[in-house]
Amino acid sequence: MKKDTVVIPNETGLHARPASMLVDEASSYDSEVQIVYDGQEVNAKSIMGVMSLGISQDGEIVVQAKGEDEEEAVAAIVELVEGGFGEE
Repeated sequence: MKKDTVVIPNETGLHARPASMLVDEASSYDSEVQIVYDGQEVNAKSIMGVMSLGISQDGEIVVQAKGEDEEEAVAAIVELVEGGFGEE
């Protein structure tokens, strides 16, 4: 399993548009991908799961993946988050 920690930089947190982008990115990989926030773990391929976390600006999340392409999946999601989902 590959894990990495990243902070949500967006002023409005992980609202619908960036959450959708995260889910789309996670869904493009075969690995199981999860987001862990504040003790809760959800499937990163589920928009309802990701939105249910209510992640605000400066929220620290753990991106974890398990499978053939786990390293690529985690790296791509971390890059997406660090890039502010194209909002900044």
